[in-house]
Amino acid sequence: MENFETEKKLARVVSVLPNKIKIEVSDIERFKLESDKFSVGTYLRVSDSEDCALICIIENFSIQKNENEKNEYLLEAMPIGFLDSDGVFTRGGNNIAIPPTDVEPAKMTEIQGIYENIETEKRFCFSSLSQDVSIKVPVNGNKFFNKHIAVVGSTGSGKSHTVAKILQNAILEKDGSEFQGLNNSHIVLFDIHSEYLSAFPKANYIDIENLVLPYWLMNSEELQELFIDTEANDHNQRNVFKEAVVLNKRKYNPDVNPKHITYDAPYKFSINEVLTYIQNKNNNRKNKSNKIVWKGPEEKELEINQDNISLMFESLLEPASSASSNGPNHGDFLNFISRMENKLNDERLAFLLKDKAETIGFREAITQFLGYDVKKDSSIQNHNITIIDLSGVPFEVLSITVSLISRLLFEYGYHFKKSFSEDFDKTPLLLVYEEAHKYVPKIQSAKYNSCRVSIERIAKEGRKYGVSAMIVSQRPSEISETIFSQCNNFIAMRLTNPDDQNYVKRLLPDNLGPLTDSLSTLKEGEAILIGDSIVMPSLVIIDKCEMTPSSNDINYLQEWKKPWATVHFESLEKSWIK
Repeated sequence: MENFETEKKLARVVSVLPNKIKIEVSDIERFKLESDKFSVGTYLRVSDSEDCALICIIENFSIQKNENEKNEYLLEAMPIGFLDSDGVFTRGGNNIAIPPTDVEPAKMTEIQGIYENIETEKRFCFSSLSQDVSIKVPVNGNKFFNKHIAVVGSTGSGKSHTVAKILQNAILEKDGSEFQGLNNSHIVLFDIHSEYLSAFPKANYIDIENLVLPYWLMNSEELQELFIDTEANDHNQRNVFKEAVVLNKRKYNPDVNPKHITYDAPYKFSINEVLTYIQNKNNNRKNKSNKIVWKGPEEKELEINQDNISLMFESLLEPASSASSNGPNHGDFLNFISRMENKLNDERLAFLLKDKAETIGFREAITQFLGYDVKKDSSIQNHNITIIDLSGVPFEVLSITVSLISRLLFEYGYHFKKSFSEDFDKTPLLLVYEEAHKYVPKIQSAKYNSCRVSIERIAKEGRKYGVSAMIVSQRPSEISETIFSQCNNFIAMRLTNPDDQNYVKRLLPDNLGPLTDSLSTLKEGEAILIGDSIVMPSLVIIDKCEMTPSSNDINYLQEWKKPWATVHFESLEKSWIK
């Protein structure tokens, strides 16, 4: 009788392994009747006599002949989670009683119930299940935004639309009171290709024309990366530059205890005066008494000491007539001076080194990125999202620009937590790094070091201070592994490069077998969603944006079919030269 019952079953479990279940199906057509789509990636329900079940995903199948020469299917499925008798779903685990009693395709209502096993107030949704788009796939919003996000995919896979949809939904989220105006979301988006303004027309938009990033807020590493030939490893350059910066900060901040004014301290100083100081150091000469002397009032010898050190910053000094031999480092800084002069005279770097960058206050420098009190159209406005358009920033200072803004925002979060009590309203930040491989590459080059340190610090410590990161890239294998390893939520879209595929597979927190193997064949807008925030790893379709980023491909053939187009080269030339 027992054998007869076993034979009557359409499917039976023939093997249970820690990470795999093998199932024999005698009549595949009858077995899949209740499933709209039945393929690799379909969910199965493997239950036991206690009405508990494993939810599994089909990994592969093979066909074999039985004793009667009929086809039988052997399915291999990977357990994703455990559904107990009360309907509570738990990720992982293999608590099913042996032997399992039944195998059937999981009902879509059951899958929907699993996804909805997130508290309503924590639910955040931007996608649907690829297998059945009627099923929404929410994530736990707190875990999603709090624990860093990675969005990866080749060009044309839908990354920009995915990022835009997530951020659009975030700035629209409100609690049950449905209050008017902005919610309390604070997002800073580093836009490398000038494509997101069309998706966020009301954003606080900062480009090279209105970006003000004062050099005096840079730390020592950023200053050296900008002004010193870091590859040359010239200690004399580093020492004289540090000396000049610290002394000039003390000159401009006389009310501050000199002990508190360090190379890294964010106090104002004049970079032009620092250059003058180094030029004087380069020209120093000494007399027969081995003292460095300059021409003073009435042709008298003048020695520089603590009381008159400011003279070194004010103008180029002439050596005294009695100075007959070269002083220490005389002529050593010619290349350094030339490099500094080139930087200071480069109009492309005006946002960093000239005009308002020298006079802007600390508060204004910070709040421009946070969206607070932004002057716009003769009014003061607040903004949920700030788009920093980096497309006009010279490539040689791109890494430094991202580094400085990132560090300032991290320190804002740090000092916010330090300054206010726990019951004070928080202002958590999300920093979105588009095309991150351009400024935090894996290669250990000195010119990317400051940016790598800033973003790695956010990745490792930002969660404690309400500063999280979204790392977006089409070449994940080229990004610092330290940064990606700290991401707990992944949206992996189509990846065609084998190195990128293998890299992402290694980083994903779950072994997903067939899901990760499909990275190269995903459709546009399709993604593997995985991480701490989602109930179970899923293949999803990202919801469409109402307002899309301007990243759509150009329709070459349609454009080429049109009549010959006239180009207004005069306007193009003005824009180019500017």
